[in-house]
Amino acid sequence: MKKKIRVLVCVMLAALCFTGCSAKKNEAEYDVSKMKETADVIILSFAEMKDEQFKQYKDLSEFQLNYVMMSSGLQIEAENFLAMVKSWQAGEDECGAYVSHGDYKVDVKGDEVVISTETEYEDRKATLSFTFSDDSYLESMDVSAHYTMNEILTKAGLNTVLGMGTVFAVLIFLAFIISLFKYIPNLLELFKKKEENNAKPIAEVVPQTAPKVPVAKPAATVDTVNDLELIAVITAAIAAQEGTTTDGFVVRSIRRRPSNNWK
Repeated sequence: MKKKIRVLVCVMLAALCFTGCSAKKNEAEYDVSKMKETADVIILSFAEMKDEQFKQYKDLSEFQLNYVMMSSGLQIEAENFLAMVKSWQAGEDECGAYVSHGDYKVDVKGDEVVISTETEYEDRKATLSFTFSDDSYLESMDVSAHYTMNEILTKAGLNTVLGMGTVFAVLIFLAFIISLFKYIPNLLELFKKKEENNAKPIAEVVPQTAPKVPVAKPAATVDTVNDLELIAVITAAIAAQEGTTTDGFVVRSIRRRPSNNWK
């Protein structure tokens, strides 16, 4: 039994030794010194740049920016470079202007190498981390600000107050909406009355002051007796004018002249 335990312990120690040797071997495979130089160039260049210079890089096309990176000897893709510019500007907005940085710490994680350094800014300290691929291309840069315990607790308290305040505000709003439900039956009754009033006969809604339609008067009845007397008078007048009797005259019709002027 003791022999088995000794064999198991030896196997575990051998595995740990191989793991340590493998990690050292992986770190030795990368050109760490070149990675540190690239990180130094990025930090010092960004620290001296103004907002106008950053804007000029952002206005370049992807092809132009890749050409600039290749001409400068930096192994950085255009997209990754613009992401690092945004990260640097956000870090300065949060921590203040860059002052200095310390030594680099190398950490190999699988196919990536992370180089980090403690950095001093005007307002607070931060950790700058650069991630390189297995072919030594710089992929990203991250600025992690250091906060004091008092600042962390203050932020946590503000987040709690904001979250709780939002919840209570929503609950109060919901309670207000629910309190209005008691007016719904009255509104429905009011709408029902309006519909009933609109459905009444048209005769009931017509105002009493509506103008009356004038009734046409019947046409005057023609007095046939007067017409016969007039015919007799006209016939006698014509016969006297001609010096004859009225036997030869026949009156076909009587029409009124436009004017009463006789000629």
